[in-house]
This record gives sequence, C-alpha cells and structure tokens, in this order.
Amino acid sequence: MAFCTNCGAQIADGSRFCGSCGANQGGAPAGNVGQPMGGNTMQKNGVVFTKADEIDFEIFGDDMQLVEIELDPGESVVAEAGAMNYMESSIKMETIFGDGSGADEGKGFGSKLLSAGKRMITGEGLFMTVFQNAASDKKAKVAFASPYPGKIIPVDLDTFDRTLICQKSAFLCAAKGVNVGIHLQKKLGAGLFGGEGFIMQRLTGDGVVFLNAGGTIIKKSLQEGETLKIDTGCLVAMSETVNYDVQLQSDIKNGFLGGEGLFLATLTGPGEVWLQSLPFSRMADEIIKATTGHKEENKGINNPISEVTDGLGGALGGLFKF
Repeated sequence: MAFCTNCGAQIADGSRFCGSCGANQGGAPAGNVGQPMGGNTMQKNGVVFTKADEIDFEIFGDDMQLVEIELDPGESVVAEAGAMNYMESSIKMETIFGDGSGADEGKGFGSKLLSAGKRMITGEGLFMTVFQNAASDKKAKVAFASPYPGKIIPVDLDTFDRTLICQKSAFLCAAKGVNVGIHLQKKLGAGLFGGEGFIMQRLTGDGVVFLNAGGTIIKKSLQEGETLKIDTGCLVAMSETVNYDVQLQSDIKNGFLGGEGLFLATLTGPGEVWLQSLPFSRMADEIIKATTGHKEENKGINNPISEVTDGLGGALGGLFKF
C-alpha cells in the first residue's frame, strides 16, 4: 500500500502519478506486460499500441479543472476535438484520422474508417488532434479543459495492466501512443439497465490518460470477491479485472418509490474503480426540469392536470432509471 507524497491519498504500488491530485511520485514504471512486436510497437489482448511519450502535467482548479501538460521537444499528446484550452507558440496542432497509437499503421482506408467508427460510438469523433512540441531546444505547454463541471482524473495505465475500461465520452486526452478503443458489455442485463449501455471505452497503452467526470470523484479499491453496489451512471472507470453487472433490488417497494430505480449496478473485485457524484445525464435532466418549470411559471396560469402528471412522473421516475 502506498500514499501520495503531496495529498496523502492512497495510490497503487509503483504509481508514477497520484490519481487524486496528479502529483508526480517519482516511481519507476511497471514492467513490460505487453508483447513486443518490434521497435516501439507492442500488443496486449490483440490491441496494438506504441510506447507512449512520458509527459509532465499539472492540474489547476477545483470544480472547473484544466490540465496543463508540459512537452519536451518532439513529445506529443492526443486529445478529443475541442478539448484544447490554450497552447504555447511552439506547439504544432495536427488533426489525424486515428488516435496516434499506431494501431492503424499499414491498414487501408476502410479499416481505418471502421476503427474510427468504433471510437465514434463510444462518444469520440472520427478525428482526433495531436499536439506536438515542434521546438528543438525548449519545453512547451498545452492545456485541456473538461466540457462540464467536475474533475479531471489522471491515470497511469502502466499501473493497471495497461488497460482501463471507462464510461462513454470519459476520455479527455492522453500521451500519444494510447489506443482509444471499444469495450462491449457481454451481459444483457448490464447493457440494458447498467446505466452505461452496451458500449464503453477501452484505453490501452503504457502512458498517462486523463478522464473527465462530473462532481466529486472517489476511488475505491476492491479486494477479491468484494462487491460494491452503485447508482447506475455513477461509474467513471474501472480496472479490466473488475466484474460489472446489475442486480434487481430485493425490495420492489424501494424500486418503485425510492427514486433509485429497480436496478443497481454492482462492481465485484479485484481491482480499482472511480465513481462520480454527479453524472452529466443527471445534471442535464435537472437543467431540463428547471427550464420547463420556468416556462410554466411565465405563463401565469396553473395547469392542475400538468401538476398531477408531473407529480406522478416524479414519484415513479426512478422505476427504470438509466
């Protein structure tokens, strides 16, 4: 068991960075668990990736965070479209048809399009943007910001067997070389009622990735066989070793009237999980409710039928909560 030298949070043994504050721990990277394929190219479970650049970074802010990444000459970071906040003059920006992991090298246009299409259904675009320090004699900085209130989570894939499973649209940016792929839920119940759907993101590589999540973030370490029940939609990311499923509430009354829905997501260890206190979908629902309420107030006339139906909808709204 190890703890962050900056904020005191518990971190995995051998971690190079703290998952809570992002502070560099100075630890050595984990051993090479991927299969070398020649040069800087490696493969894990059929996923091809290149050795990622070792980037330095600092996270600013509390609830509206941004991450500032410092690149040595020639180093690069890849990000989703529109995530960049600012960059210094020596940073060269290039839009690519891929994620920079090397997985599409040597493939035809059709294969590249299929790979990009898989990323698109996980919430990412067909194109991604690479930011490279084009200077030959100095470091340069580029910053990225989350599109909604919450936290930016740095994760060193080297300490998680080089694979992380995330909710759709969780990926913000990463050291160039990380593969952004697709993870399919094999269990019907988890796909239908788990809150994340059948499609999630799979991040593979040996570099640092940055995830966006809403509200406050908490990281849990689950032991072998240990189970955690969570509200559907609150999962941000988990180790590949964690089993994700859903369970029907034992008390049907709680499912109908408790507001939490008939189903709860279950996470069974071993492994690490990251949870968010405010899923973006929940925040959007509250904004829509508030907007609708203000429109009705502006009409100046109370509609008793609407009030009754809205009340019933609110009382039963947790029946099938996605």
